[in-house]
Amino acid sequence: MISQDKRTAVFQLHRQGMGRREISRLLTISRNTISAIIKTEGRSPKTTRNDTIDLDKDKLREIYTQCDGRIQRVFEILTEEEHIKIGYSTLCRKLQKMGLGKKRELRCQRVADVAGEEIQHDTTIYFLKTASKRVKVVASLLYFRYSKVRYLKFYRNFNRFKMKCFFHEALTHFGYTAGVCIIDNTNLARLRGSGKNAVIIPEMERFAHKYGFEFKCHALNHPNRKAGNERGFYTVETNFLPGRQFETMKELNRSGFEWATNRMFHKGVGKIGLIPSKTFEYEKSFLNKLPPYVEAPYCEHQRIVDQYGYVAFGANYYWVPGEGREIIDLLEYDQKIKIYLRRQLLIEYDLPTEIVKNQTFSPKGYPKPAYRPRNRKLPTKREEDKLRSLSKEVDDWLTTVLKEKGITKHRFIRSIYSLHLKLAPLLFLKTIQRACTYRITDANAIERIAELLLKQSNYVMPTVDVDLEFKNRTAYLQGRTCDKVDLSQYDKLIEEN
Repeated sequence: MISQDKRTAVFQLHRQGMGRREISRLLTISRNTISAIIKTEGRSPKTTRNDTIDLDKDKLREIYTQCDGRIQRVFEILTEEEHIKIGYSTLCRKLQKMGLGKKRELRCQRVADVAGEEIQHDTTIYFLKTASKRVKVVASLLYFRYSKVRYLKFYRNFNRFKMKCFFHEALTHFGYTAGVCIIDNTNLARLRGSGKNAVIIPEMERFAHKYGFEFKCHALNHPNRKAGNERGFYTVETNFLPGRQFETMKELNRSGFEWATNRMFHKGVGKIGLIPSKTFEYEKSFLNKLPPYVEAPYCEHQRIVDQYGYVAFGANYYWVPGEGREIIDLLEYDQKIKIYLRRQLLIEYDLPTEIVKNQTFSPKGYPKPAYRPRNRKLPTKREEDKLRSLSKEVDDWLTTVLKEKGITKHRFIRSIYSLHLKLAPLLFLKTIQRACTYRITDANAIERIAELLLKQSNYVMPTVDVDLEFKNRTAYLQGRTCDKVDLSQYDKLIEEN
């Protein structure tokens, strides 16, 4: 593009009588261009583009806010969901004119890549917004440094066993691994030392050897050593999470798997537009191929089957087929458990993807167990809700009492609810009002307050005439020798209500 000053100089030289050939040689401009400048008398031509894209600024601002200011995600929504043909640089310029787009600094510096040299692993914490609450999750990312291939998965908590399960899942998915895996100085794999002096835990060293690689820690305060992995988390923050909502962990991991192994696997990376899927095909010849079969990692636990046929695991209860109370071996895998008795597989269960507690599980195809686990906790939410609905005084009193240290919540609520069933509603409210006045939190003391209020009101319990001949009845004599009644069916009614 020729500047306005040069255009003015061309026109002035022409007016002074200088020829076009000489002007062309002096200013290094073609003669055709000089002719065009002379026709416009040195003025810049006014041109208008016919392909100008008009975007609704309010809608663009809404999408930008929805994506937390991540321009790359805004570009994807406009081109794929709104079907608007716009260049990425054009979008950045429009956002900057609106005062929205800001240039972000890269977190890591570029380093040279060598095919088949290493993979990188790291974790980070995110707080995701759901429809009901804000959830904390741990993102685990495996990164092939040369081909830019990623594998992403989210966990509610991350420990050494979860780390093994993640590596098994990721490496068996690709079928290849590099000889070195760069990690930070995490205590999940490091026994002592740091950087090049770090000593890897023997357990994790044997695990890595089974897959054909070894762990190496980078130097302290030197995260650029795994810059590709750090950049991968930045891409997760700016491209995957903005503009998306997830209700369950299963939905989150399904979307993360599709995003990492399909969408980003075939999408150009960097200014040169490197395609990870094509680069990975080239890198395979430099990588270590996994053995045909690698056993999935597991943890071994021992449990005792209770009298109703259940074993406890992960704050839940699982039914085990059989009749005796045996010591069984429970093998915990990433997404399931297997129960063995003397090396014989009895049954296996899929672990719940969400956090659930105090639940019972029985296998499909078997009759539903008639009994509940022996140590299963019985919640008191129903009793607490009924007490709080009696009056505002009871609600405020319960809130204050349950905050105090040393209060056994469920036992306390059951005792107060039992007292509520024994007393008349007006007497119970008066009892709670006096307990609130004197800040009494002991259930026995509250019951004595109720007795005192009864005495002060001169209330006399009516006498009941009981015919003692009932002990000689046939039904009574037969009932004394029969088995105790099974009342577990009433527990089911309470849960349904």
